[in-house]
Formats: sequence, C-alpha cells, structure tokens
Amino acid sequence: MAVSNPLTQVLADFIESQSIQIGERLPAERKLCEILSISRTRLRELFKQLIAQDLLETRVGSGTYLKQSPTMWRIDSNLNQLSKLVSEDPNYRFDVQEARAVLEGGTAWYASLRATAEEKREIRQAYEQLLEYQQQGNLILASDADANFHLVIAEASHNAVLIQLMRNVFELLHHNVVLARHKMYSDAEMVDNLNEQHKELVEAIEKGDAQNALNIVQGHIHYVIDKVKEINESEARRERTSRLKKF
Repeated sequence: MAVSNPLTQVLADFIESQSIQIGERLPAERKLCEILSISRTRLRELFKQLIAQDLLETRVGSGTYLKQSPTMWRIDSNLNQLSKLVSEDPNYRFDVQEARAVLEGGTAWYASLRATAEEKREIRQAYEQLLEYQQQGNLILASDADANFHLVIAEASHNAVLIQLMRNVFELLHHNVVLARHKMYSDAEMVDNLNEQHKELVEAIEKGDAQNALNIVQGHIHYVIDKVKEINESEARRERTSRLKKF
C-alpha cells in the first residue's frame, strides 16, 4: 500500500481529522478535490487504488465509504516494507515466528474465553481440514489450511484489533507456514508432533482453558523455530561436506 504517497497521506489525515468512522461515507468528490488540490480524474484514480487495496469501498448511487481506518493503512504500508526485508534476508523469518508467538498467543487466549459454540465447531473443522490435506500429501493445501486454522482462531477472539492485525500479517504468516512445512514435512515424527500440538490447542479452546491455549501456541511456534534452525544447520553441514569432497 502507498500511505507514503503524499495524496494518500493527506486523505488519511483528513479522514482522521473529521473523525470519519468505518462504514461512513466520505465527502463529495468536489469537496475532496478542493482539499487535496487535485482534479476529479486524479481523485478517481486514487479511489480506484484504495478500493483495490480494500481500504475504501464504493456503493452505486451512494458514494465512497471508509472500509479500513487510516491507522490500518499505515500498518499495511509498514508490512509491505517488512515483507521486503523477509524476502531479502531469511533470518527475518524467525522474527516473524517470534511475533506470531506473541500475537497468536493472545488470540488463542481470548478465543478460549469468548468463542461461541459455532466458532468452536469452525475451529475444529479447520483443524480436521488441515489433517485431511496432510493425509493426501498435498503440501500447498495443507499450508493454506494451517494458516487458515490460526486465522479462524483469531476471528474467535472477538478482539477487533487482534483480528485486523492477523489479517494484515496473513501473507507473512502464510509464507512462513509454507517454508516451515516444506522443511519439516519429510519428517513423520515432526508432522505428528505438529498435529498433536494443533489438537491440544483445539481441545484447550473448546474447554475454555485460556492459559493452556496460550502456552500451547507459544510452545508450538518455538518448536517450529527450533526444528527449522536444526534443519538449516544440518543442511549447511551437508553443503560444507559436499564442498570439501570436491578438493
């Protein structure tokens, strides 16, 4: 997202100054053109970009409405910068995992306390879907289901900020899950351990045991961190040995 874009920044500042809330209509195009000092064509181009990024929405015959607060626009922008760092330096992926432990520990805690009976069923269904894809040996769908499992738990936390943060970091979350599973999937014992951790998390949420749910999530993610580091070190040793054999 381009909150660093001067026009976007001015619009974000205006929305905040007017205390426009999510779901409320923005002023007419003519007024916004005056505020931003741009033409209607330029304004509509800006709206098109923000609508495509799910920050604004248009309603036929009604106008343009705020879909995400400007605060979240800035979070999106920062996450784009973070995504670039992660892609350039693999070690940042461990920072993402540590952040997951903090964030998802909170969502699991509140989901345990607040999830409805229907949401608990959805969490279990998400877990069972993950198992099904694993049994099929479909790594891509299993990774998708794994990330979705954690998002479903976040939704059940009933905390708007945590939910939005999880949605915003979804791409980073999904990318990390794919990488971790790619490295761990060939080891049956590791996969069994991951499945057992997910099962224990589902059961803790179903029982309303918030402290246990938090502990399980944090233990699960640190287990992934430790195992991926072990695999990385093993791969590096093999690479060094392979190079020595060439002499």
